[in-house]
Amino acid sequence: MQSADPVSQPSQEFEKVLTGSSTQVASFDTHDKTPLQKFQHFLHSSPAAVPLIVLVLSLVVFGVVLQGKFFSAFTLTLILQQVAIVGIVGAAQTLVILTAGIDLSVGAIMVLSSVVMGQFTFRYGLPPALAVLCGLAVGAACGWINGQLVARMKLPPFIVTLGMWQIVLASNFLYSANETIRSQDIAANAPILQFFGQNLRIGSAVFTYGVIFMVLLVALLWYVLNRTAWGRHVYAVGDDPDAAELAGVNVKRMLVSVYTLSGLICALAGWALIGRIGSVSPTAGQFANIESITAVVIGGISLFGGRGSILGMLFGALIVGVFSLGLRLIGTDPQWTYLLIGVLIITAVAIDQWIRKVAG
Repeated sequence: MQSADPVSQPSQEFEKVLTGSSTQVASFDTHDKTPLQKFQHFLHSSPAAVPLIVLVLSLVVFGVVLQGKFFSAFTLTLILQQVAIVGIVGAAQTLVILTAGIDLSVGAIMVLSSVVMGQFTFRYGLPPALAVLCGLAVGAACGWINGQLVARMKLPPFIVTLGMWQIVLASNFLYSANETIRSQDIAANAPILQFFGQNLRIGSAVFTYGVIFMVLLVALLWYVLNRTAWGRHVYAVGDDPDAAELAGVNVKRMLVSVYTLSGLICALAGWALIGRIGSVSPTAGQFANIESITAVVIGGISLFGGRGSILGMLFGALIVGVFSLGLRLIGTDPQWTYLLIGVLIITAVAIDQWIRKVAG
């Protein structure tokens, strides 16, 4: 009886298909990337690189056009003073957008918090320090409500914050009776409200405490977002909330914490706003929501969530400041500033889409 060769005669039916299969070892595509692909991967891994490059180029261009007039220490620190409020509110907006949300109420929360600080001091006679704490609590409460509606009730962030913007804005005017508290009264009776408007001089450079606070806030949030579990969870929720939930992240609690912290930061911006303009005005900072989104988008933070750096937001705010002051010093029509910023916004979104192809 002839014995079967185990190699030529498969013992199992499904093994018959293997006899004609390829025995070539699998290989991977190892060809070198083109310079453009390498640059694309670099930008994907360093989301703050694009706004930093634009910022440096804009400084060089305006420096060449205006020469020494632009590169003076006073002018450069003036740019920082002008973007301080936008930078603080932009930090709050960054946290929300990283979770694939958006907050249209940041400006209104900022102004209402500042009004509460002023009214609690001058209308109710509370100690100024306690009034400041009340203003911070109001801002955090507004953010908490936003977070609950987005996380618990699953409402779209755009709709929730659009409604909150209208509610807070109306409450602001109704509560304050459109009354402005004068700078002289604040300086005489509650100077702590103007704390962030005080300045520190180093030669001809002038740094307000508001600018210093903005830089420290951005540095702190950069550390939290990149070096802590909470920060990694923020990115995870923005990238894919379902996957984050399966990985053990409490998505609802994360969203509530993000919106609450955003409201608190907006309240701090309201305190800094009093120092910036000197008075408590219910009509101040009306465009802070749009300006913060502008800084975030130009800063390379994806509106789809999960990608970006808060440093990019700071660079984006500085780009707007450089263009605004530079064009003003040249003597051009202010409308050119809005035109160029609009071009930058569209370009930034287009670049973000191009960079996201790497991840895709």
